[in-house]
Amino acid sequence: MSTDKNRATAAAILPLVGGPDNITSVAHCMTRLRIGLRDRSLVRDEALKAVPGVMGVVEDDTYQIVLGPGTVARVTPEFEALVEEGRSAAGPPAPVTADELAAQGAAMKDARTARNSTPVKLFLRRIANIFVPLIPALIGCGIIAGLNGVLTNAGWLPAVVPALAAIASGFMSLIAVFVGYNTAKEFGGTAILGGAVAAIIVFPGVAKIDAFGQQLSPGQGGVLGALAAALLAVQVEKWCRKWVPEALDVLVTPTLTVLVAGLVTLFGLMFVAGEVSTAIGSFANWLLATGGAFAGLVLGGLFLPLVMLGLHQALIPIHTTLIQQSGHTVLLPILAMAGAGQVGAALAVYYRLPRNRSIRTTIKSALPAGFLGVGEPLIYGVSLPLGRPFVTACVGGAAGGAFVGLFNQLGSSFGSTAIGPSGWALFPLLDGTAGMGATLAIYAGGLVVGYLVGFVATYFFGFTRQMLTDLNTSPEPDTEPASAPQDAPTPVPAPTH
Repeated sequence: MSTDKNRATAAAILPLVGGPDNITSVAHCMTRLRIGLRDRSLVRDEALKAVPGVMGVVEDDTYQIVLGPGTVARVTPEFEALVEEGRSAAGPPAPVTADELAAQGAAMKDARTARNSTPVKLFLRRIANIFVPLIPALIGCGIIAGLNGVLTNAGWLPAVVPALAAIASGFMSLIAVFVGYNTAKEFGGTAILGGAVAAIIVFPGVAKIDAFGQQLSPGQGGVLGALAAALLAVQVEKWCRKWVPEALDVLVTPTLTVLVAGLVTLFGLMFVAGEVSTAIGSFANWLLATGGAFAGLVLGGLFLPLVMLGLHQALIPIHTTLIQQSGHTVLLPILAMAGAGQVGAALAVYYRLPRNRSIRTTIKSALPAGFLGVGEPLIYGVSLPLGRPFVTACVGGAAGGAFVGLFNQLGSSFGSTAIGPSGWALFPLLDGTAGMGATLAIYAGGLVVGYLVGFVATYFFGFTRQMLTDLNTSPEPDTEPASAPQDAPTPVPAPTH
């Protein structure tokens, strides 16, 4: 997409979300433009869905516009620039009365349902906010690590292999520092102090320290230790800000924060987090080695519902811990089968509704992204609004997960060297014990099983007779683009990324 087209997309979106003065924040994840709004009632949802390039809209803690991977990273800067230009041209905003503020606050509060505001989900959303910014580096380093493995096994370019190893490993060796930095920033502390405390975990000199009768090792506790250390640092810092005299704050607060949190980290958190991290890795390997097929069936079948409940965010630190321990997460290829079931279900919907041009056009436009692991357009534009196809998509995911889990149980263990991608996009990130050829074949086999079972389950069980009567119609030709299906109900809130 050219720069002019990116700017045109941003320019088309801005007035439909209430203009520059209605925007309080702008950010993006891997697929979505996330906007903070002053007045939700100014947003024109249906018109937004009709904008070329917009795959859908979702309301969660922020208003989210699905643009797809790559595109969103290019449209967001243009959108931010247009917001700033609009504010500059308009001059300072008119004073807001107390009644207007109260009305805006009430509207925003009403827009957030209790389902998305529980303490557990808010906490998980914050955890996701810590790790999601790290995903691009995890992907890049993971792919380089895979390339380095291929060169090493083939004996090619021996002079380049050490350089690639350094590039791939540098980020992972310091990931605790980035986790600490982001944690402090997310929970209201000084980000650099969180990073400073977390840096203790990876400092080589900790090998000289004994805790609980054991000698510490650099990196012990990993990302979980960094997360706990930074959370403690935030609490110490907030206590200091409250009680330390203002004249001494600049000297005393950072010193006490790093000292207290650092000592607790060295003589407590590193040991405890190390034990927890080891237990997580051991349990994941044991689960797939002893009950791989059943475990894969459960994980693959329940992942889409977990996404809908927002509980999938709890898996992000687990994935990261597994990658830090063994170089890959064995869970992600199994969970990726949920996307395969979703693609198979969408294909079945396409063939079962030959007269519904709107839904069929949406499926055709969203399938390429679905094959690459971006499932939101299919989930929120097709299967979830229809109901039963969402369930049968889960059946396909369960079958694919059972297939991959079975091979883990038989000794062909493998995983992903990074989190984020799924579907076909996961192939470059796979690493396993059975050799690259077998690993790729098993993962591809799981995808095929997910596609086929998702298709068959949806084709035969995804519709009632009444649903087919109501949906398999030939509506009047619509002029709206594929991203705005007319027959589908309003999408429900989507997962965060």
